[in-house]
Amino acid sequence: MGPLSAPPCTQLITWKGLLLTASLLNFWNLPTTAQVTIEALPPKVSEGKDVLLLVHNLPQNLAGYIWYKGQMTYLYHYITSYVVDSQRIIYGPAYSGRETVYSNASLLIQNVTWEDAGSYTLHIIKRGDGTGGVTGHFTFTLYLETPKPSISSSNLNPREAMEAVMLTCDPATPAASYLWWMNGQSLPKTHRLQLSKTNRTLFIFGVTKYIAGPYECEIRNPVSASRSDPVTLNLLPKLPKPYITINNLNPRENKDVLTFTCEPKSENYTYIWWLNGQSLLVSPRVKRPIENRILLLPSVTRNETGPYQCEIRDRYGGIHSDPVTLNVLYGPDLPRIYPSFTYYRSGENLYLSCFAESNPPAQYSWTINGKFQLSGQKLSIPQITTKHSGLYACSVRNTATGKESSKSMTVKVSGKWIPASLAIGKSQILLLNPPNLSKNFQNFKKQADIFIKFPA
Repeated sequence: MGPLSAPPCTQLITWKGLLLTASLLNFWNLPTTAQVTIEALPPKVSEGKDVLLLVHNLPQNLAGYIWYKGQMTYLYHYITSYVVDSQRIIYGPAYSGRETVYSNASLLIQNVTWEDAGSYTLHIIKRGDGTGGVTGHFTFTLYLETPKPSISSSNLNPREAMEAVMLTCDPATPAASYLWWMNGQSLPKTHRLQLSKTNRTLFIFGVTKYIAGPYECEIRNPVSASRSDPVTLNLLPKLPKPYITINNLNPRENKDVLTFTCEPKSENYTYIWWLNGQSLLVSPRVKRPIENRILLLPSVTRNETGPYQCEIRDRYGGIHSDPVTLNVLYGPDLPRIYPSFTYYRSGENLYLSCFAESNPPAQYSWTINGKFQLSGQKLSIPQITTKHSGLYACSVRNTATGKESSKSMTVKVSGKWIPASLAIGKSQILLLNPPNLSKNFQNFKKQADIFIKFPA
């Protein structure tokens, strides 16, 4: 490539003269077989720099050429043109004052801006060419100078071998690639170091002293590259995971005293206790002597089973123990008997069930008029008679707590009718017609609005 010719003298030409000149150039079109190419120097351009669109393989016997912004040869895209015979330069509507055209058809654009990036069209005209001439297109991309990056960290003081760290290379830069360095070298291959899809973020899992840094990141694009200042992670001593010891995992409700101890013991740690994920405050029911490492519960209820956790902390952070859940023994509470019907008809089947809150589950037994009948929660007597009238009692016992409780009810089997208000305490009285009784009895009984006393 030879030296560029100096641009000839330019003249101010009226739009009328411009249009006339353009039409004359088009009239002089000649066919050509030359393979015209355009090259950008430098190949990659950054904002504020100069770029030369250098033309190669110009045909002989040139009449002139025209540069357009974009791929359309419209008048308002017209940047500049050059007339060979008169060595005149003509400026068009798209001329910004920063373009210089040379006699070899090359175009210099100074102080490139983002508006300059994109496609350019060169229209070459030969003398006596009756065709449309030769048109070449060229596109160049503008790149930003990469800024000096910096590294941001999710945690500059990670706990050794325990915590993950996320390093991010800032700022986010379009059309740029990211590189990372550790100790001045490319990253080693290890499962502890992983990059995001764009390479902008580096994940460090379980930081150790061997991979604490220093780290650097680099932003690179086709026109420049910049590297950050180094960042080194400050490793904190590893906290031991605490654990809870307890004097009794199966305490009796409102009876046994519980002692929780958070291990290991150290004067360098602060101890915190948690119940159901919330900090456990000191109260008459909760005592924490000896710098909180020991937790005393003078008594415990069934609603305080846990989970319990202890936490050890230093000035940088803390770590929780595994949760501990108590198996609180309680009950049995006063049992309940279902259903509560007390009046039955001869020939019916009697079904009673008993339930009491208890941990572990209570043992159940039934008596009628003080005489043992069976063990279990349910009592069933088919086709009862008046002989089955009496006092029915359900007794419950918890062998773990040593407590017992019972509930009784009177059952009367009779053939005479009685009002519902006498059976369940309601004021409404409903009388049944005996001929319809057998058909409707079950429905009435389910509604629990009446109870019937049948003839013996």
